[in-house]
Amino acid sequence: MSILQKHAVLEKNVTLLAIFAFLVVTIGGLVQIVPLFYLENTIEDVEGMRPYTPLELAGREVYLREGCYVCHSQMIRPMRDEVERYGHYSLAVESKYDHPFQWGSKRTGPDLARVGGRYSDEWHVDHLRNPQSVVPESVMPKYGFLEAKLIEGTYIGDLMSTNRMVGVPYSDEMIEAAQADFLAQADPDSDYDGLLERYGENVNVRNFDGAPGVSEADALIAYLQMLGTLVDFSTFTPDASR
Repeated sequence: MSILQKHAVLEKNVTLLAIFAFLVVTIGGLVQIVPLFYLENTIEDVEGMRPYTPLELAGREVYLREGCYVCHSQMIRPMRDEVERYGHYSLAVESKYDHPFQWGSKRTGPDLARVGGRYSDEWHVDHLRNPQSVVPESVMPKYGFLEAKLIEGTYIGDLMSTNRMVGVPYSDEMIEAAQADFLAQADPDSDYDGLLERYGENVNVRNFDGAPGVSEADALIAYLQMLGTLVDFSTFTPDASR
């Protein structure tokens, strides 16, 4: 009996087909799941990763509230065309503090996993005010109103405490200084030494939207400008044991 004839027997017998389908799914599932029980950590630790600063975290909340994830993914796949367009493929560790993560495949606009530092703050301001002024073919709506919405970061400590409950390593000191750090990051004339001590030197400190006060635009741009900048891919070497 040929292989095709044997396969025809399965196709014609619902019970046999169900049994063999169950066996295939079971074996495939075990191959994927069992190794995870023998790994201390399924996410490779990479130097440079840190939790979001209070201002960046607030900007991420604006990003989620306005539905930016509907048109922009934050996951570069390890395929040549994606890597050449967007940069190094995404690492799992880059999303370890995201709740929820911003992966996806819907790209009405470009992937933003490596957008940090690619454009100036002024470009982002213009883009939010009138996307078509910098990208004529864009279908993105205008978000200029974010500049007019000033925020004080009054409840940012509560948001950080909530994130700590799901595993983000915010210390008591970080939470206590949350509002001060929130305001300091958007003011280059402030005393932001404490902010850098808590989060590291790779924190952007400046007036992101160029206007007085801390606006939602400041927070959103601060978040965008750090995306993809924490890992130094010029020195990154994948762990071959994983």
